[in-house]
Amino acid sequence: MINRRYFILGGGALSMAYAVGLLPAIFSRSAMAESFAVNYTAEQWRQRLSASQYAVLREEGTEPPYSSPLNDEHRDGQFACAGCQQALFSSHTKFDSHTGWPSFWQPLEQAVATRKDRTLGMVREEVHCSRCGGHLGHVFDDGPQPTGLRYCMNGTAMLFTPRSA
Repeated sequence: MINRRYFILGGGALSMAYAVGLLPAIFSRSAMAESFAVNYTAEQWRQRLSASQYAVLREEGTEPPYSSPLNDEHRDGQFACAGCQQALFSSHTKFDSHTGWPSFWQPLEQAVATRKDRTLGMVREEVHCSRCGGHLGHVFDDGPQPTGLRYCMNGTAMLFTPRSA
C-alpha cells in the first residue's frame, strides 16, 4: 500500500534522479521536440560524422581537455559546425581560457542557441548549433570583456577554415 511517506520519498527520489541526469531519455532535454533546418536520422548522422563527432554533436558528449587541435588554432578564420558547416565563431573572438577547450567570448549572430542543461547535478547553459541542433559545449559568465562570457566549445564539434590571404 502506498502511504504519504512513500509518496513523498518517491517524489524526492525522482526529483534527485532528474537533477543528476539519471532518468531515461524520454525525460531528457534532448528528447524534447525541437525542429531544425538540418535534420537527419541517427543512422544518417553516423554516416556523416566521425565517431567522436557523433558522440559530442548528437549524444551531448564532451571531448577530453587539451585533445583538440583547434584549442591551439590561432590563425585568422572561422569555426563552423562539423555537423552542418554553419559558421559559428570568428577567430577574432577566440581566447585562451586555460580550460583545455576552444573558447570564445561571442558567437556569430544567430549561429548558436542555448538551453538549460541539468545533468550531473548542476545547472548549466548548453550551447548548440541553431541550424542542426548539434551539441557544441556550454557558455559560462566568467569570460573576458566585452561580453564577460566564455563559450567553452568541443573542438571535435567544429571545423576551422582559415581566411584566404
